[in-house]
Order: sequence, then structure tokens, then C-alpha cells
Amino acid sequence: MDESKNKITMAQFKSIINMYSPCMDDFLYVYNVNEDYYFISPSSLDRFMIPANRFHHVMENLKSFVFPEDYPLLMEELKQVAKGEKNVHNLQYRWLDKNGKAVWIDCRGIVLYDEEGKPEFLIGCINEIGKKPKADNVSGLLGETSLHYEIGQNNHKRMKGFLLRVGIDNFKEINENNSMDYGDMILRRTAECIASVILPGQKLYRIVSDEFVVLDTTGRTVEEAMQIYQRIRWKISLFIEENCYEVFYTVSGGIVDFDDIKHQTYYNLMMLSEYALNEAKSNGKNRCHVYALKDYQAFLRRKELIQIVRQSVLNDFKGFEAYYQPIVNIKENRLYSAETLLRFYTDEIGMVSPVELIPLLEESGLIIPVGKWIIHQAMEHCSRVQKDIPDFKVSVNLSYIQVLKSNVLEEILAAEKQYKLKPESIIIELTESGFLEENTNLANFCDGLKEYGIPLALDDFGTGYSNFHYLCNLNPQVIKIDRSFTLKALNNDHEYVLLRHMVEMVHSIGLRICIEGIETAAELNKISQINPDLIQGYYFGKPCPAQKFMDTIVEQWKNEDRREEKKTS
Repeated sequence: MDESKNKITMAQFKSIINMYSPCMDDFLYVYNVNEDYYFISPSSLDRFMIPANRFHHVMENLKSFVFPEDYPLLMEELKQVAKGEKNVHNLQYRWLDKNGKAVWIDCRGIVLYDEEGKPEFLIGCINEIGKKPKADNVSGLLGETSLHYEIGQNNHKRMKGFLLRVGIDNFKEINENNSMDYGDMILRRTAECIASVILPGQKLYRIVSDEFVVLDTTGRTVEEAMQIYQRIRWKISLFIEENCYEVFYTVSGGIVDFDDIKHQTYYNLMMLSEYALNEAKSNGKNRCHVYALKDYQAFLRRKELIQIVRQSVLNDFKGFEAYYQPIVNIKENRLYSAETLLRFYTDEIGMVSPVELIPLLEESGLIIPVGKWIIHQAMEHCSRVQKDIPDFKVSVNLSYIQVLKSNVLEEILAAEKQYKLKPESIIIELTESGFLEENTNLANFCDGLKEYGIPLALDDFGTGYSNFHYLCNLNPQVIKIDRSFTLKALNNDHEYVLLRHMVEMVHSIGLRICIEGIETAAELNKISQINPDLIQGYYFGKPCPAQKFMDTIVEQWKNEDRREEKKTS
């Protein structure tokens, strides 16, 4: 019985914890059951949302930093300890860190009893079970926690040198096609390849998954970092050859020059190096990208704009507007149709250029809901115009993302039905350069347009790569000549003859041709001589909002039609 009695005071426990706390990553604690008093390593204050490292009213205070869902489980455990029903505490649950994020811990302890055999102290240790390791046994390198510590050690001064982040391209495929063990072998051999080429004073770490970091604080240059990356590629190619090409893989790199970084904190360096590596991968892989502030600011703008657009989509497409530019039947001198053009304005940024906006919509997938919205806008406005000009049509540009990844044909048919439009009232425009590869979805979509009598226009003809091939496969009714091609024809006799022959060829296969970019009467007169069907450009009107289009363009051509009727009557 004497062996179970506690002979250590609370003050002695506190002294022991204070003495060992600076020497360990885990957190020691003691809970005085009788006095309802808790003491934990002071370093816990830097990690968790703890009110203090010593406090009374233990149950109440624990509630402030224990994850709410886990609190009842912990309370039941401590009640059993206090009643003497448990002499060992072993529980995995969650505490809240300084930012309020749940962190998994493993809390263990033993109960010490007083002279009467009643529970007096619960003493033990808390460690994070989700914490990143200091070293990696697979690659044999130090891990991300060690890199964090090394950079922290240099925070008192501005570092000179660079951080090179290296990632294996398509590493997931190596694991899937071979095995996890084989993937571990690749990680280990890649680590050896990198370690064999780094220079004195440089340190190598394995961080997340298939990524490594070379840290240089000796003042070497970005050029030297690039040389190291090239040597890494060379070493890996030798390993692949020695391995009889059993697997082939490449690595990409991201370089951060410390001279270009104002805030040299660990998290900032990790964020910027991750950006640089991702840029290398998104630009084709097997290459290295050097961080530059200008590029990064453009990247941040893209992220910000995507977020703004996403909020707009959720807020009933606030900021989006459909603009319309007239397309004139030059042979009959009447308003034939209007091209629907997407515009976006935000208070934070202002008017966003379509050249910037459309790629962002496609990149984020937001082109699908926005594309559906613009289809409905176009058809609604078309139905309004047809009250004055019955055979008026509206054209809508579709992104290849909409065609390949959504049921856009069904959306078009549903919208036609909703606005009571004939199939020929909407013209679908596809940009040739967006469909460089044959695709079943594209073929099915074009077949569907043909089946339901919806006209197709091939936009930017002459700027793509396989124009005549698409004339056969897509079977469009209208060919649109881009402004850049038109300008060449207006300013160069050879190009003008080429455009004339193109018009003749298009007519010979029963298609119509629309010349874009006509801005002056002189341009219109010259282009009219080669016998186009349709003209689009500033001469007949700039893109404008729907109401302005109704009040000016439609009103103008409606009156023109009336004058033509009077002449023929």
C-alpha cells in the first residue's frame, strides 16, 4: 500500500514540468484532483487556445479549448479518474489551436493516490498525433518540421541564397501503375539523385508527398539554383537508364530567390515556392520556374477575380451583362442578327476585359453556369427584337468546356422552348482554335445542332490550324473571318486576293461568309467588292447593352425596313 502513496507535492511537479518543458516537443501536465487545479508545460500556450498554463475550475476551462464534439468523452473519462474507477488515462481527442483549428492529440497519464488511497494527481504527457515528422524514413531525409526550424533559426537576419522546390511529375501514376512500395523506392532514389548534386552548405529536405526542398543560405545565385535543377534532371535520367527504363518520370522545379522576398518567414517561403513549382507544372512540367513578383501579382489577381466571379454567380450573376453587336446582311441591306458578347463589371476591379475573363471562367469551370445564363439572356432579348424584326437571329459563343463537360444542347433546346423561338433563331458560334482535337462530345453536339435545325457558325476562320478539315467535320452554315485577317486583306493586295478566293470557295460549297472588323465606309466598300454575305464591325455598331441595342440599332433598322417597304409598294 505504501508504494501507491504519493510523496511528491504539486510544487515539485510544477518544477519538474518547467525544467523539462524547454527540452521536448510534447507537453507534460499534472491535474490535482482534490484541489481542482491543472498545470501544463508553458510551451503549450504557443500552440493551443489555452487561457493559461495553470488554472482552477478544470472542467469549465477545458471546455474553452477542447473540440466541442470531444468534450463529453473527456469529461466522462476525468469523472472516472476522480472516482477512482480508472488508474490509467489514455485518450485520443482534439484540442483547438491558436487559430481555432481542431488538432488531434494523444493524452496519456497515470493516477497517483494519497495516503488514504484516494486519487490525488493525474500526471502525464500530451503529444500531437497529426503532427508532421521531423524526418522521413522513406527518403532518409529530414522532414518539413526540420525545414521549418532551420528557417526559423535564420529569422533574426535576412537570408541570402535561394530555396529550390523539386516535385516529381505525375507521381500518383507511378504508385498506381507499380505499387506503393515501388513509389517509395522512386522517392528514395530521387532523394539520392538530388543529394548527390547539391553543394557544400546546402541542405536537403523531403516535404509534402513527392516534393523536396534544397535550402541554400550561403548566398548562391538563382543561376546556380537553375544549374542544380539541371544536374538533378541529368542524375534522374541516369537512374532511369540504369533501371532499364522500367519507369520513366520527370521532375519540375520552383525557385525562390531570397533577395526578392521581403518577408522571409517559413510560411511565406513555402507559399511562394509552391506557387513557383505549380507554375512549372502547369506550363508543361519537366521545367523550372523562378518566382517573380510581377507574375505572382498576376496570379493573385486571377485568384481574386475567380473568387469575385464565383460570388457573382451565387448572387444571381450580379455584375454580368449581355452586350450585342449587329451583323448586317449586306446583300439585302437589313439587320440579320447580333452577336452576344459577355461583359463583367465589379466594384473591386472595374470592367474586366473578355480576354482576361473568358480564360478564367474556363479554368475555374464557371463558364458552365455563366454560359447557361448568357444563353437565356440572348434568347430573351432575341424574342423582344423579333416583335419588331420577325426574322432576327442572335448568335451565342460557346466555350469548348461547355460542349465537352455539360449538356449544353439540352439547355439550348429548353431555352428555345421557354422563349418560344424557332430553332433557326439562335446561331451557335464555335471558335475553331478551341477544338483542335476531335472529340466524341463535340461530334455529338454538332450532330444534335443539325438534327434540331440550329445553325452553326465557325468563328475566327483563318486563325486556326486545320480550317478545311473543320468545314467537313463541323458542317457549319456560316464562316466568320476574323478582324486580323480582314485587316491584312484591306492593306495587302495578295491577302485581298486570298480572301476573295476564300469567299468564292465558301460560296461554292453552299455556305455563307461573314467578314468581321469593318469600321469605315471605305473598308465596307472595298470588302463589298468580294461579295460577302454578312458584315460585322464598328461601322454598323459597337457592342452595347440590350436596352441600348433595342433603342438605337433595332430602331434604326426597323425604320430602314419600313423605307424599303415603301419603295417596293
